[in-house]
Amino acid sequence: MIPCIRHAAVLCLLLLGALLVNAGRVQVLEAPSLDKNPANRRPVMARYAQPRGDILVDGTPVTGSRDTGQPLRHERTYADGPLYAPVTGYASQTYGTTLLEHAEDPLLSGTSPMLTPFPFWYDLSRTRPPGGDVVTTIREPLQRLAYDGLAGRRGAVAAIEPYSGRILALVSSPSYDPGLLSGTGREVAAAWARLNGAPDQPMLNRALRQTYPPGSTFKIVTAAAAMDAGIVTDVDAPTGAPDPYLLPGTRTVLPNEAKGCGNASLAYAIRWSCNTVMAHLGVKVGSAGMLDAVGRFGFNDTSLRVPSAVARSNFDAELTTDRLALSAIGQYDTTATPLQMAMVAAAVANGGELAHPHLVDRTTTSDGGLVSQHVRRTYRQAMLPPTALRLQRLMVDVVDGGSGSKAAIPGATVGGKTGTAQHGVGNTGTPYAWFIGWAQAAGTGRPAVAVAVVVEDASANREDISGGGSAAPVARAVMEEALREEERRSAGRPGS
Repeated sequence: MIPCIRHAAVLCLLLLGALLVNAGRVQVLEAPSLDKNPANRRPVMARYAQPRGDILVDGTPVTGSRDTGQPLRHERTYADGPLYAPVTGYASQTYGTTLLEHAEDPLLSGTSPMLTPFPFWYDLSRTRPPGGDVVTTIREPLQRLAYDGLAGRRGAVAAIEPYSGRILALVSSPSYDPGLLSGTGREVAAAWARLNGAPDQPMLNRALRQTYPPGSTFKIVTAAAAMDAGIVTDVDAPTGAPDPYLLPGTRTVLPNEAKGCGNASLAYAIRWSCNTVMAHLGVKVGSAGMLDAVGRFGFNDTSLRVPSAVARSNFDAELTTDRLALSAIGQYDTTATPLQMAMVAAAVANGGELAHPHLVDRTTTSDGGLVSQHVRRTYRQAMLPPTALRLQRLMVDVVDGGSGSKAAIPGATVGGKTGTAQHGVGNTGTPYAWFIGWAQAAGTGRPAVAVAVVVEDASANREDISGGGSAAPVARAVMEEALREEERRSAGRPGS
């Protein structure tokens, strides 16, 4: 009898050992795959078990969380959703995250190890700290003026503080309310289908993710390339550009909208936007020289993050001479995001140095403790300082007595460049209206803001649309407010 009991005890011990080994295998070896199994709802439920951290504009949260009482307990809410959608993106229980909600998701959701000095404690205890907050560089008055200025028209606005690279406004129009996508169920699915199927594409972030032919605003880049290369040493001297200009190797004549462009100076060509002069200079710089110059401004960079990803602005690497001439005036396959063109204006305004653009000033814990602080850094040296100084003068001439007069601000120095970019087969599409510029208050050491505005004015006639008429007034309103804010900060008044 005793041997039988002994054998049974050994068998039970073996079975217990096998059970423990199997439990260890499941808990340790298979835990990662089980966590990722779509049938496992625990990670999803844990993700929404506590409120998400907030995104702040001017110290005020523009996001929040709502307790639904459901298994996915906390749902994202948005204040002024359409106004800030190009900045925040959405955080959806059904469709995931985009823009800042995506780029800063670990901090906002409370999973970032930066939120606690003892991250392994939370791993062991299966808990997480409260989600942290993201403090943006956006200024509410500038954002609202840009949004109201577009008035629902398809287009975008990007405004940057030239010295620091802080993005002060980032608007895409028409917009949408990201709160419609926060939860789950039929209403959310219907909103998703409606927004994605809308002909005006309200979910497209035109400021960061859409590229347009920049038209004549790109002539600032070509002018910088020509001066840096020593092809133009005197901006007031004749350039030798013929009018009409026959595209090299073709029978196609490049027209001018302006008069007096034959053998015009660079100063005249920028002021009145002479296609022939700028195409001629682009060809003289050459494909390799132009490619190098545009790269210094940020074109062809696939890695730019602000921290949201930015679409690549394009300048072709291999071009025939005729296509190079068209590319040098912002046509052919040359495309740019509004943020990219704001960077062009900022580089001119900042003496040739381009600061890295950024949307996040700092991140904090839920109780305000500092997690990270943005440190200013140079993105590129876009042009030589003397070139930037000469371009500043040329851009001021555009506003003071040229095509950009609608951007003028009394008592301030404003530089700008208008553009009307043709597109579509045979240039039959409605042109895009562009304006890029910068503004500096009298008596201050450096410009307060650089801005780019593009308007896809589908309701306008081709003959009526112009960068100066459609885009410059929006830019002026944003620049005026930036100057007012700078004045308030200098005076130390409330609201600064």
